[in-house]
Formats: sequence, structure tokens, C-alpha cells
Amino acid sequence: MSAALLQGLREALGDSQVLSEGDLSSYELDWRKRFQGKALAVVRPGSTAQVAQVMRLCAEHRVAVVPQGGNTGLVGGSVPDASGSQILLSLQRMNKVRELDPANLTMTVDAGCVLQALQQAADEQGLLFPLSLAAEGSCTIGGNLATNAGGTQVLRYGNTRELCLGLEVVTAAGEIWQGLSGLRKDNTGYDLRDLFIGSEGTLGIITGATLKLYPRPQAKMTALAACPTLDSALALLGLAQQRAGSGLTGFELMGDFALSLVRKHFPLLPQALPPCPWTVLLEISDSESEAHAQALFEGLLETALENGVIEDAAVASSLEQSRALWHVRESIPLAQVEEGLNIKHDIALPVSRIPEFVAQTDAALKAAFPGVRLVNFGHLGDGNLHYNVQAPEGGSAADFLREQEHAVNAIVFDAVTAFQGSISAEHGIGQLKREELALRKSPVALGLMRAIKQALDPQGLLNPGRVL
Repeated sequence: MSAALLQGLREALGDSQVLSEGDLSSYELDWRKRFQGKALAVVRPGSTAQVAQVMRLCAEHRVAVVPQGGNTGLVGGSVPDASGSQILLSLQRMNKVRELDPANLTMTVDAGCVLQALQQAADEQGLLFPLSLAAEGSCTIGGNLATNAGGTQVLRYGNTRELCLGLEVVTAAGEIWQGLSGLRKDNTGYDLRDLFIGSEGTLGIITGATLKLYPRPQAKMTALAACPTLDSALALLGLAQQRAGSGLTGFELMGDFALSLVRKHFPLLPQALPPCPWTVLLEISDSESEAHAQALFEGLLETALENGVIEDAAVASSLEQSRALWHVRESIPLAQVEEGLNIKHDIALPVSRIPEFVAQTDAALKAAFPGVRLVNFGHLGDGNLHYNVQAPEGGSAADFLREQEHAVNAIVFDAVTAFQGSISAEHGIGQLKREELALRKSPVALGLMRAIKQALDPQGLLNPGRVL
């Protein structure tokens, strides 16, 4: 059966696009190096029609398919299992911008387009595609849509779901749903687009998307602010929202230990403020002028200083300085990698309850695991924390992860549930959080999800073992 399938795939795609021998670790090993799989073959279609051919062949042979974009996911959702029986379908060859419509403020693209390339294509037309995250140089828009990625500008522009108007999807049966609409109003039945966004490749394979664009801001102002407490960071958020309104496009929180890891592992990166309990990176975009943005920003920070909301601030005076501030923020995950394996939590909470959650959960973890180090950073403006737990200094990070992950997760996720939050804000479920989802999602919700999965993928061929 496998030989017949592989022969059919080679006839459909060409021998060079069906890889079954050699080193395939770049496809079979996830970004965090936690999940190592083995594919029957890696196939690399170059068009939606070829993706459909692959699905029809796999459906005929009852072989599972794992879709993959840039393989930058953090929950093990885009690598095959260890059975050697699954097809890994890479969309990286499908990387064309199909159409850019400045008048309609839309861009239609292949799913394999790298996010940074889409940002640049929009910028060349004087427009903005606002999705931005640390992996933007390698993640693909299909993966961003499949996981409903968030990033640093959700506060103003929303998650990837809010940036998408239409999709093109290949179904489990190998049919093509052509839903690449550039319409902002279309009430003609169920919203299939939203069904596939965030489904992590378990309901269909996203092959194309029509995305929203925005006029490029006339000016951007970026600053770091030193906050003595989490409550003061929350007060700064409220003040910034009051003064800037929708112009507030970024509000990132960084705990002192998170930034200390950047200082330790990337000592050449300049940090504009001395160490403090909490540092906020805030960004304001302005549609009027640079002078207007600067006046707004300076007034905001002066008020915050006068009222004791912040203790110090550093304002970027150039685009280069702004990029440097963001680079420090985006280097936190890389510094964690250098420090050693850690227990990651991508959680969402009501913004107003974050200080109380952090105080209670920090205390519970430190009591249960003396010496544990907490790497807390994230998108305070939209309530998304990357609340990560590092082993005690001098201990084995790998041993701590292996032996304590379940107990750490129980403390953190119990607290998240008690504070009416979510165990996954923007990374998805994949296989890492599948069992946790089964415990914490309502039975009614899980029943509806399984019914949808059964209806769209009755053979269970699309990314099995993920989400459900």
C-alpha cells in the first residue's frame, strides 16, 4: 500500500518533491525539539491543485496527512508521529502573493508565504499588514491562520482571524473550497472561514488567504517604561488607552528575570533602562504626523511619571532605536533556549485580574518548588502572558521538565481556570495540551468539536492526535 501511494505521489508531484530518504529532521523535529516524528514521506506540492491531488491519494489509501508551514509551532502540532506511516505535507513551495488590491485594502496570498515577506509586500505599496511576532522571518501565513496566531499588535488589530477575509481550503476528501472573498460583509450562511482558522490542520488544509491591509501610519513612537509593580503596569495601560485610544498598538510586559536572561545570554544587546521589577514596552501609531505622535507620547509619559505610575522611561528617537527595543523583547524566548529547557505556558486572563493571578501563582510555585525561576512576559494589553517556569539555578533543566512538568502545569492551569482564563492564548493545542484541553473544556464544547471533526474528516486523516 505504501509503495503504491508513494508512486502515485511521485507521479502527481515529481520525484524531487516526494522525500522519503535522507535527513528529514527539519520537517520531523518540532522547533522546541520536544517532539521527534518519522514520516512515510515529505511531500512538497507547488499549487492548490497538487495539494488536492495529495489528499485524494491519501484518502484512497487511508493514510494520514500532517500539514506544515514554517514548523515554528510551540505545541507539537505540525510534525508527524513516530509510526512512519503519515505523510508530512509541506506548503513552503506555495509562497506567491497572488494579488494586492490597494483600493480594497486586501492581499491574496499562498499559504506558504513567510509572514515577513507579506509585511514587506504591503510596505512596498505604502500599506501595512500588522501581524507581527518573533518568528515572522520563518513562520508562514498558513500556519498563522491554522493556529490563529496573535503577536504584538493584537491590542489594535486583533488576532490573525480578524485579519483574514477569505480562505482557500483543501478538504479531507481532496475537494477545493474556494472562499477567497475580499468582502467585509457576506451573510450567506455559516462562516466556514472561521471554522478553519484556529483548527490546526485538523479540518482542512489552508492553501490560500485574502488578508486585510491598513494604511501605513504616518508615525510610530516606541518607549520603555519602568514600573514598580504589576498594578502600576496596569495603571499605565489604562492611561495609555485613555490618551491614545486605538493608536496604542503595542503594550508588552517583561519581568525582571526574563530581561536578566537576555542580559546574561546576549550581553551585547543594549537595554535602555536599569533593572526594575517590571518593564513595559509601549508603542503608539499615529495617522496625523510625527510631531503629533511625539507630543501625545511625551504627555503620556510625563503624566505617568508625575503620578508615580512609572519610575523611569526611555523613548526611541529613531527607527533604529525602536527596532533595538523590540529586539530585546523578542530575544526573551531565545534567551530561555540558551538557559535550558523550561515549562512554557501561553495563557490568557482578564487583564484586570493579572496582578492577583501572578501574585498567587508565583507564591504557589515557589512553595512547591523552592528556587524555581519564573520567566513572565507577554502581551499585557490583550491579557496574554507567557508564564514560563525555569528550573532552579544549578539544577538540570531537562530533569526538571521531565519530572515536574505535570505538577507545575496543574498549579498553573488550576489557577488559570479559577481566574476564568484560557490555557492557550495564541500557540494552539497541538499534541502538547491535548489531554489538558480534554480535562478543562466543557463536555458540550468538546462534543460539538468532535461532531464537526467527524463531519469534515470522517476517516480521521487530517493531523490526527492534535487538538482532540
